[in-house]
Amino acid sequence: MKIVFIKGLGLIGSSLIRAIRMQHPTFKIVGVDADEKACAYALEHKLIDQAATDLNEAAIADFIILATPVSTIIKDLQQLAELSLKEKVIITDVGSTKQEVLKAAIPLQKKGITFIGGHPMAGSHKTGVTAGRADLFENAFYFLVNTETHDLAYLQLQQLLQSTKVKWLLISAEEHDQLVGQISHLPHIIASALVNQTQNFFADSPLGMRMAAGGFKSITRIASSDPMMWSAILQSNSQIIVEQIKQYVDELESIKLAIESDDHDQIFSFFESAKNSRDQLGPEKVGQLPDFFDLFINIADQIGSIANITQLLALNRINLVNIHILEIREDIDGVLQLTFMRERDRIQAENILTRNHYIILRRS
Repeated sequence: MKIVFIKGLGLIGSSLIRAIRMQHPTFKIVGVDADEKACAYALEHKLIDQAATDLNEAAIADFIILATPVSTIIKDLQQLAELSLKEKVIITDVGSTKQEVLKAAIPLQKKGITFIGGHPMAGSHKTGVTAGRADLFENAFYFLVNTETHDLAYLQLQQLLQSTKVKWLLISAEEHDQLVGQISHLPHIIASALVNQTQNFFADSPLGMRMAAGGFKSITRIASSDPMMWSAILQSNSQIIVEQIKQYVDELESIKLAIESDDHDQIFSFFESAKNSRDQLGPEKVGQLPDFFDLFINIADQIGSIANITQLLALNRINLVNIHILEIREDIDGVLQLTFMRERDRIQAENILTRNHYIILRRS
């Protein structure tokens, strides 16, 4: 009987467990988490067969999955290098940066232990063991770091996680950190900086932040992420992120100078270039990246308008992950943004709402 040891029973860890259960119901799963309530929930709902007290109990495992913040993963790899592990054990992680993690795994690899750096590009606005879902990663890219690891080990890990239905992508640690730095880490910094700057700008205007809705809330949504997690991410990818911040500041400086000099052509080019690049994003271009799928619909300024829509979706068992009123004023229609985790949910919702005479303004 294969034994899977997983440390970290949050959203990602518990979702991986659920997927493993589907594909390998006879495997024994041992879990550990700093939160005792998470372990109790996982036991009660049969996500794990046994709750461990510490990393020492990983010595019996055929697979070890580290699903904690990067800083903890690094410490755990150092501890695992001191343990007597199974000869053919496969150790992997789900950390969002890879170069520092790979460095920490070197002592393990020198002992002949297989380590595969991993990173599933998926998430949710919900957190914790109760938020886990077996289909959380469906159609998302799952990065595996390309090292001297034998191909068979990659295959075994992919077979373990087959029910996640991810798109595997082999990548170097440096390329991974550059990529996620630009498309994930930098946007989180920008969103947070914009919220902080806006808060300071409206410090003497109690109405200011209350009026910050619509596009502002949409582009700063990710600023609501866990501060502790993002502090650890930036510290583990600092050199790359600093350089990307410099390039972004240069871009802002360029458009600032164009505005100061009233350079219409450069200002137009700035927006045109961004629009053309943004319009080319999508699964038909580079494959399905994990994302949220939105519908924007008209709603009347009437009591019960939103409740009618959410009830309609609930009756058809469509999972709605977020709802946001972009604009609604007295005596005019408003715009309601409905957010879905999966594209098929958005398509089904669009069909149902259209049949019920709702006007779809756009989708993204």
